[in-house]
Amino acid sequence: MTRLLTAPSRRAALFAAAGLGLSVTFLGRQAFAASEGAAARRKLVVVICRGAMDGLSVSPPVGDPDYRGLRGEIAIAGFGQPGGALPLDDTFGLHPKLTAIHDLAMKGQARIAPAIATPDRARSHFEAQDVLETGMSGVYAADSGWLNRALQALSAQRKVEALSVGAQAPLILRGKVQAASWSPGGYRDADPRLPGILADLYAGDPLLGPALAAGLRTEAMAKAAVDPAPPAPGPMAADVAMNQAGGAQQLQARAQQAAAGQARNLGATLAKFMIEPNGPQIAAVSLDGFDTHANQGAAEGQLANRLLYLDSMIDGLTSGLGPAWSDTLILVCTEFGRTARVNGTRGTDHGTASTALILGGGLKGRGVVGDWPTLRQARLFENRDTAPTLDMRSLFKGALADQLGLDRRTLDTVVFPGAADAPPVRDLV
Repeated sequence: MTRLLTAPSRRAALFAAAGLGLSVTFLGRQAFAASEGAAARRKLVVVICRGAMDGLSVSPPVGDPDYRGLRGEIAIAGFGQPGGALPLDDTFGLHPKLTAIHDLAMKGQARIAPAIATPDRARSHFEAQDVLETGMSGVYAADSGWLNRALQALSAQRKVEALSVGAQAPLILRGKVQAASWSPGGYRDADPRLPGILADLYAGDPLLGPALAAGLRTEAMAKAAVDPAPPAPGPMAADVAMNQAGGAQQLQARAQQAAAGQARNLGATLAKFMIEPNGPQIAAVSLDGFDTHANQGAAEGQLANRLLYLDSMIDGLTSGLGPAWSDTLILVCTEFGRTARVNGTRGTDHGTASTALILGGGLKGRGVVGDWPTLRQARLFENRDTAPTLDMRSLFKGALADQLGLDRRTLDTVVFPGAADAPPVRDLV
């Protein structure tokens, strides 16, 4: 389902009141358009894991001698052990739930940036997400997102369209250029005739007519891409008996499998959007649920479930792209990391540096992006966090330069103004 994101008039409000899950954002162009040439084939997807994803679990440095002592019971086991990290090199692995991403890494199509952070150091979700998405040096310094400003810069060269996936349009894609939006959900119109009625009603409206038509096309693409999920089973007697007999783990496994299937469908649907002849070249995806103050877990548990969801979504996306995967780059990032030490409630608190994932069918090189500061006591940031060694904007700049062809001057003055001291990470693809 897609949702109404802005309501600039009484008529747009009517769409929302009627229950249509349509994205009607009045920021610029409405329809997707395909461009020609190699640059137009290249796709960029930015996945934001909201809530401060724990980088030391995403890419556990099991080879760092201080890792296990800091992490305690939430430490990921070493290579080859039950529930152990999936090896990348002598120091780093991936969380055992990230099997699809690990397969990509073994093909040279996935890398990690294990000590990356935005310029913000306040450890506030709201402030850090603002800085992450605006790309500015300070909080609340802009009301547009860096990805939208990149769209503005690219529009001088060619027509580029974008799509946001999530409950609402993220700040990263807000600005002068419109991005369509799709919010997956379970809403079903009470009267299936209603979209057609409204389309006829506003067909002659120069503003709302094209907007409604674009929303209907987006909705139709989403419905065609994925079969409706079967309804969740109720509390059947067999399930009750299984639970009473100690089968809670089987029930949990079933729930994890269902969530992973939903995530895979989400990724596959996004892929179908992007490979359509008139599909978007750029997408931003928001995933919630990474705030793990208590009962974080290790190979299993709260965080493991969210990482399984992320991994499954990536698996559906990369598989669904088919040949277009060779021209696609995916960045997975979060607003900040979490404390190096486990806390008293078997979780972690707000930290500083985290891990970003860089995935791509045409990725260059292998190994760590940026420097690893180690987890020695003297190297921890403010005696508590993984120390940042790479500015998040450097990674974003490198992706925009290598993947979409933006030059350094545009990156430093238009997309990330005031960030000339954050040089782009080059030769990613």
